[in-house]
Amino acid sequence: MTDYRLPDPQEPNRVVVVGARGFVGSDLTARLQVHGIDVLPISSSDIDLCSLDSIDLLKEQIESDDIVVLVSALTPDRGKDIRTLMNNLAMGEHFCGALSQQACAHVVYISSDAVYEDDANPVREDSCCHPSSYHGLMHLTREVMLRETCAAAGIPLFILRPSLLYGARDTHNGYGPNRFMRLAASGEEIKVFGNGEEKRDHVYIGDLSELAHAGIVRRSEGVLNAATGNSRSFHDVASLSIARLESQSQIEPQPRATPITHRHFDVTEVHKAFPSFSFTSLEVGLEQMEGELDE
Repeated sequence: MTDYRLPDPQEPNRVVVVGARGFVGSDLTARLQVHGIDVLPISSSDIDLCSLDSIDLLKEQIESDDIVVLVSALTPDRGKDIRTLMNNLAMGEHFCGALSQQACAHVVYISSDAVYEDDANPVREDSCCHPSSYHGLMHLTREVMLRETCAAAGIPLFILRPSLLYGARDTHNGYGPNRFMRLAASGEEIKVFGNGEEKRDHVYIGDLSELAHAGIVRRSEGVLNAATGNSRSFHDVASLSIARLESQSQIEPQPRATPITHRHFDVTEVHKAFPSFSFTSLEVGLEQMEGELDE
């Protein structure tokens, strides 16, 4: 599902990261800079995409040869209601408004695997998009908004749909490695739903940033899932976290409020798109996360 505009990698003149202060945006900014790329980081304190004024403010920051990455969003921990959805869509509207007035060389959007049906297994890039949450609906709607805007302006668009992301600098304390490693570090019990048997594909944050970099330097177009192809149960993640930190934490089963669901990915396309790329294993990712927890 990914096409190439350039046969060989080519470093961009500049990358504008919109949403550069968040978990994903800050990691991407740092890793692009490690690759020697000039980055203009824009956070909500610089330009508030919820405000109509952001159209003109963002337009003034974008140059025609820039690659612009949109990461900015109100995450589910900020709200799972209609108001949060509408604010996120307004942010997408204003971003597209700026692009329609000031075109750039390439747009990259960090979306989510929440756009897919819950029972889509294995998940492929052409799997049915039928989100069950406002978060998934927001990303899917933004994708459509960006696709139409970029097509009208002649801008290539690359959409990455990551699975569950983890890393030491995550601020959301989401269920999985982010929460379990912190609990294990403090010796607290790790509560899992049921027996933690649900399987998910856990992606180390650095891998998403490197995939974005690969797409940026090749001017990639289309949709690509960012998933390892190796789903692990939450019980496995909790056990590995405890072992990694040699913690005294115990795994405590909790009553399950929803049916057991698993999610697996067919990762054929990501390997076709970037044959030399390899994902970080969960074991290695947790080791790297351990080293960053105290930083």
